[in-house]
Amino acid sequence: MKIKEFFSTVSAGTGIDVSTAVRDTMFLFSVDEAGAWPAGAPLTELKTGSLLVASSVSCERNHVYVKITISFCKPGSEPESLTESMCRPMPPERAKSTDNEDLTGLVKRLVRLAVLGLMRKLTGSNPVPWGILRGVRPTKIVHRLLDQGLIHDQVTSKLVQEYALEPAKADLITGIAIHQRPVVSNPDNRTRTKTVSIYVGIPYCPSRCLYCSFPSFILPEKNEQINAFLQAITRDIKSTISLVRKFNLSVESIYIGGGTPTSLAAADLSSLLSLIKNGFEGVHTSEFTVEAGRPDSINNEKIDVLRQYGVNRVSINPQTMQDKTLKQIGRRHTVQDIIDIFAKIRRAGIPLINMDVIAGLPGESEADMEDTMRQIAQLNPENVTLHTLALKRGSLLMEALNSGVLSRHDLPNEETTQAMLKAAASYITQMDMHPYYLYRQKYMTGNLENIGYAKPDTDCIYNIQIMEERQTIIGIGPAAGTKAVSPKNWRLQSSYNAKDVVSYIKNIDIYLNERDILLSRLYGDREED
Repeated sequence: MKIKEFFSTVSAGTGIDVSTAVRDTMFLFSVDEAGAWPAGAPLTELKTGSLLVASSVSCERNHVYVKITISFCKPGSEPESLTESMCRPMPPERAKSTDNEDLTGLVKRLVRLAVLGLMRKLTGSNPVPWGILRGVRPTKIVHRLLDQGLIHDQVTSKLVQEYALEPAKADLITGIAIHQRPVVSNPDNRTRTKTVSIYVGIPYCPSRCLYCSFPSFILPEKNEQINAFLQAITRDIKSTISLVRKFNLSVESIYIGGGTPTSLAAADLSSLLSLIKNGFEGVHTSEFTVEAGRPDSINNEKIDVLRQYGVNRVSINPQTMQDKTLKQIGRRHTVQDIIDIFAKIRRAGIPLINMDVIAGLPGESEADMEDTMRQIAQLNPENVTLHTLALKRGSLLMEALNSGVLSRHDLPNEETTQAMLKAAASYITQMDMHPYYLYRQKYMTGNLENIGYAKPDTDCIYNIQIMEERQTIIGIGPAAGTKAVSPKNWRLQSSYNAKDVVSYIKNIDIYLNERDILLSRLYGDREED
């Protein structure tokens, strides 16, 4: 039976709106919402291909009760129904203030869990290996469970039972989180309350990639536009230096991303790196990363600038080692250019190199991924980040698909993408790498994930901290966000700069003031450590 749409009816004694939880879960099965079921209408009016999802939620005797019934009608048959009921203890009243699951979170989770289970039974399919988890950072849940004293097997069991993850995914993120514990602040390691990381965003690229929806811009040809940006971001950096010194903060990692930071002229890049190094680097700074993702953005002079200012980690992001695909996705360089730049950075003595690869790019096959990973293994970087293609709103790829310039048939299907990831993973194993961080995005092929792999003792600390959100990250530049994390309960407050460069420059004073207030709230009343 092909399911096209669902109607809904809700009886929620708690007053909690569960419609979004139902809708999001049905979306995973590509079933659209058709609206509310007419009051008093009999099930006999339900047409083949349509479902009725009835939700009932109540709280009694310190327990939460959720009941989901899905009714359907097969061709030539009378209406049928499947029902799933769940009961859990009421969470403590202060759960939300301690960043644990509160009543609203519990109810919505149980609704998603029940709907997912019923849809798996009804369709006989499982398009969601990550169960009901929809967030970017699934490992955050694991850290909360580890905080409660659970061990590996207990965590994986809870993820399978309470979040419907496939066992392999539960084991994957549990292992990653346990690996991260020495780096991530936890109840046994809360002494680093004044340790932060710094992110500097440079929004320019030589050209825009087909799949990209990041707030990046083509490098302007007019010097006055570049100079206006440089003046604004210099103010931003200096303001942050003052805050770091005012509150006696210790900088653990510095990450310069974008865009492609190496799109800037060597002299401009040198000026920024000098300011950043002298302003933030201290005895506890272990990592200084610059993204140099595009070979057409970097040359010998810029590599020397990176070396001169002590950059110890560079990210070169080919995404693929197939010339045909590089052209298709809007890159203005060749595979040989990637190989040449990699060799030059190696000769410069920069110790850690990351390379990004995307599975599911237009026109690629499992054989293409095999060849890409073979070439990357020969280069032997310290880190590889293996992405699954995400169809992002605002990307040129999505525009091409919507306009008919490209067809969905031009993209590898879920089975091919999974085979590509499996092929890549075999090379990762041969390179003696372990998974050290993971995140997910909406509209990923096969509802899969992005995983960062590293050789022993080469994990990117910034990547771990930005994903697990247990350390304050101070953001500088357009589209950068500052996330101030309280070590008492891991709750965070944020402030964000404008994505648009012109708006960022125009309103720089507003953003600096908002960040000042945010960090003053967290650190201003603390005694000096």
